[in-house]
Amino acid sequence: MSKIVDMVTELARPIVEEAGCELWDVEYVSEGGQWYLRVYIDKDDGVSIDDCEKVSRALDPILDEKDPVPTSYIFEVSSAGLERQLKLPAHFQKFLGENVEVKLYKPFEGSKLHKGELAAYENGGLTLVSGGKSITFTKEQIAGVHISLL
Repeated sequence: MSKIVDMVTELARPIVEEAGCELWDVEYVSEGGQWYLRVYIDKDDGVSIDDCEKVSRALDPILDEKDPVPTSYIFEVSSAGLERQLKLPAHFQKFLGENVEVKLYKPFEGSKLHKGELAAYENGGLTLVSGGKSITFTKEQIAGVHISLL
C-alpha cells in the first residue's frame, strides 16, 4: 500500500501546490469493506471547501489516467483538520511548542495517552512537557501523535 501512497503523493503534490495549499498526507485505507484514497491538504489561513473541490477536480482525471490504484475506491480531498495527525518530521518541526496528544502501544506510568507541549522531536522520538515534567518517548513506543486542543 505504501507504493500506492507514494505514487499518489507524487501525482498530488504539484496539483495541491498549484492550488496554493500544502500536501499534508495521503492515505489508502480499507474501512467497512470499502477502500478510501484520501488526500489531506493544509493552508496557513485555513482550507476551504473550494480548496478541496479545486484539488479534487484537478487530481481526479490524473488519477483516472495514471491509474495508480488497482481496485475501486472512494476518493476524498479534505483539510488536515485542527486535531491533525503528525507523521512526517516536517509536521513535528512545524508544531514544536504546541500541545499534542501522544498515543502509545503500551501504557507508560499507567496510561497509553499522554498530553503536553511538544518540546523536541528527533529520529521518530519526541519529548513532551506536561505539568513541569519532561517525558521522552521513543519511536517504538508511539502509536500516533495528534494536535491537541487541550
